[in-house]
Amino acid sequence: MSAPDRPSRQDIADAVTGLGWRLVLGAIYAEVAVSSLADAGEVAALVLAAVGADGQGHVSIDIRADRVVIRLQSAVSGTVTNADIALAEAISSALSERSLHLSPGFVQAFEIAIDALDISAVRPFWQAVTGYVDEVGPSDLTDGLVDPAGRGPAIWFQQMDAPRPQRNRIHLDIDVPHDVASSRVAAALAAGGTLLSDRRAPAFWVLADPEGNEACICTWQGRD
Repeated sequence: MSAPDRPSRQDIADAVTGLGWRLVLGAIYAEVAVSSLADAGEVAALVLAAVGADGQGHVSIDIRADRVVIRLQSAVSGTVTNADIALAEAISSALSERSLHLSPGFVQAFEIAIDALDISAVRPFWQAVTGYVDEVGPSDLTDGLVDPAGRGPAIWFQQMDAPRPQRNRIHLDIDVPHDVASSRVAAALAAGGTLLSDRRAPAFWVLADPEGNEACICTWQGRD
């Protein structure tokens, strides 16, 4: 059962998908298309006005000349909370009043997965060399490390049972909205990839390029 202020992934998706938001790797995202940086600044100002002081520690905004990307997650828990859902609703309402519409846009998040026999031995090296910090709260990551500036991909560590010299031990995970995963998998296969496993789908599909290098397409589904 979910904690009182920590809704399940399904509850989050049900609450925000119809508003144009998507749940990806422990945060909810939406975009507003704009035609200039000045317009992007105005959209950001509307978002900040809509959330007020309640947005502190929850809202981050990426401003570009063609889009504004809005991200919601509690900085304290490292998860999407009921407060984040309420903020998503407030933002959607405020923008709709100005005939501005949220959409999932091109939302995705990258993770680097490192296979290790002794995670406690290798994790400190990767933390030191990247300057990353411990993940704040529980998520889909195992022993997760994250960029303190929120720009780089997350890193997690996959426990190995025995050495695997026959395959690469670092792979990419690409977290996408649940409703675009199938098309992303199909595109990878059409580009020469191979489906190695869909046993855990829709949580993730394991794919490989023509030389055997692996990547996973991941969603929030199948994890609760």
